[in-house]
Amino acid sequence: MTSIFVKIINNEIPSYKIAEDDNYFAFLDINPLAEGHTLVIPKKETDNIFDIEDENYKGLFLFAKKIAKAIEKVIPCKKVGIVVIGLEVPHAHIHLVPINTIYDIDFKKTKLKLSEIQFLEIANKIKQAIQ
Repeated sequence: MTSIFVKIINNEIPSYKIAEDDNYFAFLDINPLAEGHTLVIPKKETDNIFDIEDENYKGLFLFAKKIAKAIEKVIPCKKVGIVVIGLEVPHAHIHLVPINTIYDIDFKKTKLKLSEIQFLEIANKIKQAIQ
């Protein structure tokens, strides 16, 4: 069965895309813990992040690093936290979450409710900050 992330990559489901290349895709989480909460995924569908081939694994984290640096430039935060859970969607993905305390990455927290305009503004700010 095709994951929701494959449908996002194939533009079958809309997303607030941040960046993509031949192998990786980054987009805003639609149920964010914080403004700028971004998901980074490999385009090749793999359920467990530790099953990704070594070169693609390294590439995924280097791609995520580039996105995290852009988030830090435009979203006020002390750091961008990183989380890999892998239970909610059977497609490996990295959560990049702007944080100011160790408690900011708590998936039990109430998620932000952002408007389409807010999502678009955040996505555009991050896109423009990518180097």
